Amino acid sequence: MARGRRVFFRRRKVCKFCADKINYVDYKDVKLLQGFVPERAKILPSRISGTCARHQRILQRAIKRARHVALLPFVTD
Repeated sequence: MARGRRVFFRRRKVCKFCADKINYVDYKDVKLLQGFVPERAKILPSRISGTCARHQRILQRAIKRARHVALLPFVTD
């Protein structure tokens, strides 16, 4: 190991839905969904948001439903 260099360990993110034991993500809960959609209106990938694969699929479906019912925007200008 080289001198003066710090070793940076990235901490594994924990799925918010698994931690809170949430099985169903409601598409009408816009406040929750906006945390996973940045200002560019793209769905955050699980490697950034920290959600597990199962909840990422549920979250993705809820965001798409909310967009379809015009609760969330598809794109921003």
